[in-house]
Amino acid sequence: MTRRLDLAMLLLLTFSTGMVDAIGYHGFDKVFTGNMTGNVVILGMGLAGADGVPVLRPALALVFFMVGAALSGRILGDIGEAWHRRTTLIFAIVAVGCAALSLYVALVPDPEIGLAGTIFTSALSALMGAQAAAARKMKIADVTTVVVTSTIVGLASDSRLAGGDSIRWVRRLLAVVLILIGALAGAATLMLNQWIGIAVVAVMIAAAAVIGHLGEKKRTRAEAADQSVNA
Repeated sequence: MTRRLDLAMLLLLTFSTGMVDAIGYHGFDKVFTGNMTGNVVILGMGLAGADGVPVLRPALALVFFMVGAALSGRILGDIGEAWHRRTTLIFAIVAVGCAALSLYVALVPDPEIGLAGTIFTSALSALMGAQAAAARKMKIADVTTVVVTSTIVGLASDSRLAGGDSIRWVRRLLAVVLILIGALAGAATLMLNQWIGIAVVAVMIAAAAVIGHLGEKKRTRAEAADQSVNA
C-alpha cells in the first residue's frame, strides 16, 4: 500500500513536470526546466547556429538542474527507497520555491524577457533537479517524473504485441499520458497569465509532500506497532 501511495505521488509530480516544461518552452524562449534531454538537443542546435534557437538559457538550465539535484542528493543522503522525512523536506522546498517564482513572475514586468526570464528558468530548473533527485531515490520503476522516453520504450518493447508480458503497462501509460496532459494544462495557463501555471504546480507539489508525509508517518506507526507485538 505504501509503495502504491509513493507511485501515485510521483505520477502527480510527473503531471507537474509536463506543466513546467510547457511553461518554460512556450513562455520563456524554448527552455525545458524539467526534461533536460530537450535542453541538450536545443543547446546543440543553438551551438550549431540554428536561427532563433537559444543557447544561454538552456545551458544555464542544465547547470542549475544539476546543482539542484546535487544539493538534493546531499540532503537526502542514504535514506533508502521508502518515503522519508527528508523526502518531504525536499518536496516542501520545491513547492515553496515554485510559489515564490509564481509571485516573482506576477510582480516582475515582462518576466520572460532578458535577465528576468533567465533568472526564472535557472531557478525553476534547480528546483526541478532537486525534485527529480528525490524521486529517483525512491526507485519506483518506470516513473522518474522527468523522462518518459525510456518509459515509452518499455511500454512498447514489453507489450504483448512485441511478445512480452506487458509488465507495469498501467503505470507506464499513466506516466506518458500525465506528462502529456500536464503539458496541455501548462500551455493553457499561459493563455491566462504566466504565474498561474507555476502557482498550480506549487500547490500540486505541496499536496504530494503532505500526502506522502502522512503516508510515511502511518507506515512508521504500523512498523512500530508490529515490533511491539513481536517483542
